[in-house]
Amino acid sequence: MIVMPRANHVHRYRANVPDQTLRIGLLQCGHIHSDLVPEHGDYPEVFADLLGPHGIELETIDVTEGPPPNDPHALDGWVVSGSACSAYDPLPWIAPVEDLLRTVIAAAAPLVAVCFGHQLLAQAMGGRVAKASVGWGVGAHTYELLGPPVPWMDPPAPGHTVRLIASHQDQVVELPQGAEVIARSKDCPVAAYTLGPAALAIQPHPEFSAGVSAGLVNRRRDAIGASTADAALASLDAPLDCSLVGAWMAAFLRQAHGRGRS
Repeated sequence: MIVMPRANHVHRYRANVPDQTLRIGLLQCGHIHSDLVPEHGDYPEVFADLLGPHGIELETIDVTEGPPPNDPHALDGWVVSGSACSAYDPLPWIAPVEDLLRTVIAAAAPLVAVCFGHQLLAQAMGGRVAKASVGWGVGAHTYELLGPPVPWMDPPAPGHTVRLIASHQDQVVELPQGAEVIARSKDCPVAAYTLGPAALAIQPHPEFSAGVSAGLVNRRRDAIGASTADAALASLDAPLDCSLVGAWMAAFLRQAHGRGRS
């Protein structure tokens, strides 16, 4: 399935889109809550909205319904979605996806992994994922960027921070060998990392809007806890940096693809 961005989505940041469109495989590891899909879309739609304006065309592979691809270069790169599952759940589809991720890393194929994907990549490569000691991370959070801006972070983030939606109760608690943390927050020490020259992993959700976050928080209120849920909902009034980070993700994929073709 190929998904194009919805025409009514407005982006603050637009890349100078090259003539070449990248065909990126979206490894869909779950679904946004069904109540929210009619208004906001599922993972294929929200990622298409985020990345489509930057010359990224997505081909979705639902890895929970069938085997993942076995060729790391079958497409121009890969994005791994979030999921309501945990990376350590004993589900039959998780190990084959881990095998693919190890193959992608070995081949230095372009890869961006988000939330569950960020955790699964760490686990597949020898890191560890566990419940966060601080409990649920929900609502909008500010993440500090570590180190100087790199070429794919263009335009750079004002104040060297980004504000994005969190929606997780698991975190990466041990990084795999060779991973480099590039963003953190007080409650999430591993908010983003790179692994080798072509893999970027992000714990928060650049593809989620405030509306998606509010819908998920309200539907998980009992599990999250009333005070945490209320604080999360109150955090959603401030602007988010989704489109900026979406531009970075596309630039990272394009840079990694260019390196592999050189």
